[in-house]
Order: sequence, then structure tokens, then C-alpha cells
Amino acid sequence: DVQLQASGGGSVQTGGSLRLSCALSGFDFDDLAVGWFRRAPGKEREPLSCISTRETSPYYTDSVKGRFTITRDAAKNIVYLQMNNLKPEDTAVYLCAAGRVISSTMFRGEYYDYWGQGTQVTVSS
Repeated sequence: DVQLQASGGGSVQTGGSLRLSCALSGFDFDDLAVGWFRRAPGKEREPLSCISTRETSPYYTDSVKGRFTITRDAAKNIVYLQMNNLKPEDTAVYLCAAGRVISSTMFRGEYYDYWGQGTQVTVSS
């Protein structure tokens, strides 16, 4: 079974940092891309970043570019999302997902086949 386990969320003040982890099991990372999304109360799910061995560089949406960094530890099968300079509008449940996406679909959640349970991030002003 493919499984994803997100962790690392918490409560921080504006300007703080958190590092989220997505532990992966049951599949070969070379076959699937891993993306981070978030869902804030009353809002639609928002794509944030994606990493794939088939792409030369990770992808970021404009809302997090320059503040968030996605990396992976192939030996541990973990994908991280380092989040710096957090703002209150970053408050959301953060989810990691895996799927056979390509560059044109990396920010399309419907193309991801596997989802973790999410971890809450709360940023206070």
C-alpha cells in the first residue's frame, strides 16, 4: 500500500519557521512526484510546491516562492517543506500527496492519486 504521513505542524508567530515532513512508503519515489497542498478554513485546496526526479527543479506557486523550500531525503523516503517567514494567511491544514504528474499538472490536485492525512499549521500575528 502507498502511504503518506505528514507531520511537523504547529503554532508559530508571524515571521517564524516550521519544517513539515511527509514520510512515504509503498512506492518507488522515482515513479511518483510529491506535492504539498494546503486547505484553509472556508477556502479551496491550494497547491504550494512539488518535487519530482523527472524535473530538474522543484515547482512553487507564487504565494510561497522565496519563503518555502521543498526537498527530499531519498534514503529516508521523506519529503520536507521548510517554511520560513510565516504569515497569518499561511494558517491551514497542510497535506502532502503523490502521483504521476508532469509539469503541466503538478499543481492540479485531481492528478494526485495518494494523499496523507494533513498537519495543522497556525500562524498568529
